Amino acid sequence: MSHTIKEKSRLLARVRRIKGQVEAVERALEAELGCADVLQLVASVRGAVGGLTAELIEDHIAHHVLEPTDAGDRARGGAELVDVIRTYLK
Repeated sequence: MSHTIKEKSRLLARVRRIKGQVEAVERALEAELGCADVLQLVASVRGAVGGLTAELIEDHIAHHVLEPTDAGDRARGGAELVDVIRTYLK
């Protein structure tokens, strides 16, 4: 069983909170709030997404690089991690 499936409800709760934060940005823009208020909301979204990203990367390293279920999983897990980090840093 995948570690994301084991943590599904907790991860989905985080994603739903992020969704609510993004919707708050949309409402702020529609209400024509000041740029400082909108920027604060966007900064909160960025922090929440960054936290979720860090958690998923940590779990990936723990389950697929440090303690893989089989020998091929370590190499595959490492390669997947490199791809994700490259995409993240673009």
